[in-house]
Amino acid sequence: MSYNNTKTTSRFQFGISRNNTAKKAGSNVVTIATLPASGQQYAVGTTQISMTVKEATALQSFLNESLSNDNAVDVQS
Repeated sequence: MSYNNTKTTSRFQFGISRNNTAKKAGSNVVTIATLPASGQQYAVGTTQISMTVKEATALQSFLNESLSNDNAVDVQS
């Protein structure tokens, strides 16, 4: 069974492609790509990172832990 999904913001495109029955390398991939934004500070060119779903789950765990309210940092402008 295949599952594909994407989410695009003004600066990034996130994607996931999963195939629960496939055992080949590259069949379960998460991608994060920057989008070109000429005239802005970030993402003038484009870059893409790909990782396995297992690696993405580790990243998710790290982000959930790091971005929780208990670890929030108050930044004053």
